[in-house]
Amino acid sequence: MTHTRAATRTVSRFAALTAVLAAGVSLYALPAAAQGEIRVAWYGGNWGEAFRTCVAEPFTKATGVRVVPEIGTSTVTFAKLQQQKDAPTLDVAYMDGGISEMAQAAGVLDAIDPTGVPNLAKALPEAIYKADGSIFAAGSGYYSLGLTYNTKEIKTPPTSWNDLWKPEFADTVTIPSPANSSGVPFVMFLNRMWGNPPGDLSKTFEKLKTLKTALYFDSSGAASNAYQSGEAIIGAHFNVGAWDLADKGLPIGFAVPKEGVWATDARLHLVKNAPHKADAQRFIDTALTPEASACLAEKLYLGPAVQNVSVSPDVERKLPWGVGGSVKNLKLFNWADINRDRAAITDAWNRELARQ
Repeated sequence: MTHTRAATRTVSRFAALTAVLAAGVSLYALPAAAQGEIRVAWYGGNWGEAFRTCVAEPFTKATGVRVVPEIGTSTVTFAKLQQQKDAPTLDVAYMDGGISEMAQAAGVLDAIDPTGVPNLAKALPEAIYKADGSIFAAGSGYYSLGLTYNTKEIKTPPTSWNDLWKPEFADTVTIPSPANSSGVPFVMFLNRMWGNPPGDLSKTFEKLKTLKTALYFDSSGAASNAYQSGEAIIGAHFNVGAWDLADKGLPIGFAVPKEGVWATDARLHLVKNAPHKADAQRFIDTALTPEASACLAEKLYLGPAVQNVSVSPDVERKLPWGVGGSVKNLKLFNWADINRDRAAITDAWNRELARQ
């Protein structure tokens, strides 16, 4: 009896194999869906590790679908989506605000349907991005550009952006250049802070020309290096980068000044014509859980973009809005305005500041 059953199973397997081969399909050429994987573009370094721990691993544990990361900046990912527009290999893409809007305009993103991603209902209203009535992105966490300083050199935490102009800080200040994603919006933020007309940045650039800087940083890494080496003792930096230095034992503090902080978010996108759309939607759904958001807050100090997230007191003070704050305290600009004025502001920066 046992022998007969074994023989039957062998015949069945042989028949199935014969059918596959008869169809002209190689077993090694079966689609990726049969292998259970999706490809997700996200950032490198501690960001990528956090996305892996907080989102990818729980997703794989729940679904059995493996996540293959493609590491790159937002601009690199956007370029890849454009190159692969007709036949994408990516399923999900993390990209920052600004690049997100550019990707939407380029037609490389699919609408995120709440029926396929029910946890969209848990997202903060500010973290849902729409165009033409459809959702094209969902925020996964906020980060801000605040005042960063050397706690050995500066005993009293700064309270205002105007503190950067104090004589005792001459030649030790760093702020972002337009080459950094925060550079152009930071100029617009200062222009608004000083009450200057939105379309006239002349007074803002005159004020910036009097700031005695050690350097204008082009990347977050360059800013971290300047604070770490002591080249800069005060200036602007992202809360994520500043607290990462502090966690490594460096004498670095981060303050949310009284005028507030400019901020943006890292966003999730469903790639248009994604090879594995259903699993891609499940990945985004996993990323929008309170558990994933709390994990990202613990590891990166990203401000939660979903509701009902609890974190420890130590993490709370390191979030982009500071103790007792929320997304309502962040200065969130319209990226359409920023992208519209980017070329003009960069040109003015190059004329007024870069050649000093």
